[in-house]
Amino acid sequence: MTKVQLPPLGEGIDKATVSYWYFKVGDKVNEKDDLIELTTDKATFNLPSPASGTLSEILVQEGNLVNIGEVLAIIE
Repeated sequence: MTKVQLPPLGEGIDKATVSYWYFKVGDKVNEKDDLIELTTDKATFNLPSPASGTLSEILVQEGNLVNIGEVLAIIE
């Protein structure tokens, strides 16, 4: 099991908004696939998958805020 967490984003940025999930629960993902689009007050960026496997759970829905270190999803 791999937890997908929001990594440190830079000085003064401590949260982001989940804009879009590129995969849905049950989909197979490969390491480094674009998994999530995130937006901060300064930029929009994609977070790659940290591992290959099946996206088993999405913990933060589109439109919600997430803090640095918070778990976004689980990959089995």
